[in-house]
Amino acid sequence: MPPSKPLPCSDEFATPEAYVAELLAFTSTSDTWQILCGAVHVVDFFITEPGLFYATLPAEWHAFLLSQDVMALLDFFVRDDPDTATFADGQTPPASLVAYIKTIRRLALRREVTPAAAAGDEALPPLTRTVSVGMSPKKVHEVKRFADYVTRLSSDVCGGGADGEEVTRLSSDVCGGGADGEEVTHFVDFGSGQNYLGRALASEPYNRRVVAVEGRQRNVDAAKSYDTQSGLARKPTVRRNKKVWNEILAVAGPHKSDPAALAAAVRQVAGDDGDNFRKIGSDELSYTAEAPLQYVSGRLDNGDLSEVIAQIDGGEEEKRRLKLMAMSIHSCGNLSHYGIRSLVLNPEIHAVAIVGCCYNLVTEKLGPPTHKHGHHLRPTLQAVNGRVVHESARHDPQGFPMSARLSTYGGHGVRANITARMMACQAPQNWTASDSALFFTRHFYRAVLQKIFLDRGAVHEVLFDPGADPGADPATLGPLQKSTSPLAIGTLPKRSYHGGLPAYVRAAVTKLTTSSEYKKHAQVMRDTMADMSDEDVEAYLARFEPRKKELCIVWSLMAYSATLVEALMVTDRWLWLTEQDEVRQAWVETVFDFGQSPRNLVVVGVKKDGTETEGK
Repeated sequence: MPPSKPLPCSDEFATPEAYVAELLAFTSTSDTWQILCGAVHVVDFFITEPGLFYATLPAEWHAFLLSQDVMALLDFFVRDDPDTATFADGQTPPASLVAYIKTIRRLALRREVTPAAAAGDEALPPLTRTVSVGMSPKKVHEVKRFADYVTRLSSDVCGGGADGEEVTRLSSDVCGGGADGEEVTHFVDFGSGQNYLGRALASEPYNRRVVAVEGRQRNVDAAKSYDTQSGLARKPTVRRNKKVWNEILAVAGPHKSDPAALAAAVRQVAGDDGDNFRKIGSDELSYTAEAPLQYVSGRLDNGDLSEVIAQIDGGEEEKRRLKLMAMSIHSCGNLSHYGIRSLVLNPEIHAVAIVGCCYNLVTEKLGPPTHKHGHHLRPTLQAVNGRVVHESARHDPQGFPMSARLSTYGGHGVRANITARMMACQAPQNWTASDSALFFTRHFYRAVLQKIFLDRGAVHEVLFDPGADPGADPATLGPLQKSTSPLAIGTLPKRSYHGGLPAYVRAAVTKLTTSSEYKKHAQVMRDTMADMSDEDVEAYLARFEPRKKELCIVWSLMAYSATLVEALMVTDRWLWLTEQDEVRQAWVETVFDFGQSPRNLVVVGVKKDGTETEGK
């Protein structure tokens, strides 16, 4: 089951350690990479002159990049061979740009599907129409692939498949011999959402038991509805028994309107079966059929699953023999860390298989650096998301980085702020011309709007220099040392982008003036923006539209460079597993087709068996 290499790095690296060493060395020393991965954001793109394009990129790149079509450059960044790519007018890219592109390409983790998955979805057991209800094509792809993957992994971990077949030598190696020979009894799904994966695993041909852990009740309710539609659960049936009901009412007596007294009467009359009854209205009882899936509602704060495990259905003997595997498709933020940590925090968890996403929601463990270092704390980030200062100062032990290797690297550890982590969620390899046109326009409008806000006093300039006097003259500070006060607008209706920049500005100002969520900005907006005409907005458009390409190029380079931010985060999770005494084996591999699901790397950890642990 394990791949030939525990990390899907380039074959140029002889060992995972060689790869990790070079990845850490480059990301900690390259000024250009550090600027593009966390030190700039498009919101502040035009607030300084001559602009962030010139401040962020090496001077020898400027003329070449501005002379080329943006989509041709994107091909150069992510698809073409950097050494043989051809360009308009026969131009040649600067050698330092070619070297930068090749370094990112070399250090990015390989995202091609593994040989086991290369056969395609058609080779996997199909999802029935009732099981796939509510799934998008992307979700169908993910669920089919991952249900097959974790089932095969669980068979290896257990020392035997569901049908009792003898293990192969490979699976025996993975699980330490499968000493007890028992199957994984349950899959525990972290952040199960509407439980598409659990529903597939509980159905033919897998027929596995799943504990779905989900913090949003509306998702649990929707999942149960889908369970009913798929036939995995029956609708609650109402069984009226007037004789029993009258006896219950008699036992409750004058306290029959008290829910606690009525519940006690139900238990007294119905005996052991009383727990299966619940009050509906005032005159009937309902009996709910047991479903093959179990839901545990609640938010997790760490990887300790003791409260979840205590709620798993079963008698004492069954609970004593629990053998669990934690899994997740695209668990958001720290939930991926909780799933990985559950392997060592819970004796019942024997393996984990976690595909992470939403890196921007991960908290930070190390907090702001205490030394003058790079460009990672530029306050541009405050304008993007107001939680950045709070989160970076939390020193959250559940946050990034997990591993001791990254936490102590260079004596100060590796940090990735929220902008870097947000960019790591991009997939520039999948961008089409139409997709790019839409989000380039969206980012351009937002950058021009911030310049308008600054000029009219709706926001103010913020100065930043870790080593400068707080009272320093703003004129002496460079573009990367200036930002604007926080103002996150959030999502606007799609129609706001279809009427040009004036329509966009009107929509943004209306939201900031009328939405209860933005009360603190309302009066400022009325004072500074009420008298701005469409002609005024058009003047800004005429001024900055010729420079839109600058923003498109930098955004593309930011997204491309941030593939190494994802590499750092995934590698960190793998390193943490390798550092734990309880873990026998850990690896990372691809499980989804990148074109359909770009967050396609699963982090796997397998625990040592009891004999190996005792021998340490």
